[in-house]
Amino acid sequence: MIIVFGSINVDLVSRVAEIARPGETVLAPGYETCFGGKGANQAVAAARVSDRRVVMVGAVGDDAFGRDCVANFAAHGVDTDAIHQVAAPTGLAFISVDQHGENAITVASGANTRIAAEWLDALPLDNRTICVMQMEVGMTENIACARRVRAAGGRVIVNFAPADPENDPQRVDELLQLADILVVNEIEAETIIRHGAGGVATPAALARRHGCDLVLTRGAQGVDWHGSDGAMLHCDAPATKVVDTTGAGDTFVGALAAALGAGEGLSQAMAQATVSASKTCTWQGAQPPQSHDGDPGPGAVDCH
Repeated sequence: MIIVFGSINVDLVSRVAEIARPGETVLAPGYETCFGGKGANQAVAAARVSDRRVVMVGAVGDDAFGRDCVANFAAHGVDTDAIHQVAAPTGLAFISVDQHGENAITVASGANTRIAAEWLDALPLDNRTICVMQMEVGMTENIACARRVRAAGGRVIVNFAPADPENDPQRVDELLQLADILVVNEIEAETIIRHGAGGVATPAALARRHGCDLVLTRGAQGVDWHGSDGAMLHCDAPATKVVDTTGAGDTFVGALAAALGAGEGLSQAMAQATVSASKTCTWQGAQPPQSHDGDPGPGAVDCH
């Protein structure tokens, strides 16, 4: 079983000539409604390439957005039994995109602030469980979730995104000590190194300190793996005609969990996840249209 413990949002996207400055109003010809939230994106990505049960553990409100989110999960084959309806509105992200592709985003977390690690107690956790988590929910609940999974013998993948420099370094350290695999991009790795505990200076040192595998995503430059024993591996990114990079990192994490759940080693799982993430860049938005086929992406990649 693959569990994704995390955020569920609806994205309201408007395209403008210029992003509004403080005190300014700008007009957009319309808006798009898309499904998002890092947790939701990762669950959909995992379910699309996995034949294992993928369970979303999260929260929505008693509103149309929440009902639409649950229906979207079901359409993509994600188990919705552990999605709870809470007394808060479904999370929304308000996104303005200008003519140059730059964006400004405001996230109203809403129901995501009510997610509880105790919801995992209703799931049959065991040593085949893989749990994915991100940082769009509270640190306390993430730590409690990781402890439950590790106690059952399962594996924990922490995608430390978004990386908030205001996080308590000791709490960050506590969470990362529970991670089997830490997935970060270059900015997130730098934030942990600069503001975290332990005085480490490089991603490799971070992996050694926490005794975990660190997977560093680098966009078009591919992906690096740093092992806790000092080993390193690089996977190239395939050439891709990019339409939109939104959600590529989330797709990588979900596909990585799916490949590991299928019994692949980390290097092969990284390669498959890199291909899936590249595929995400060929459509608009974080999640594919429901009519889109489930192929993993454009060709193979080289890891060395």
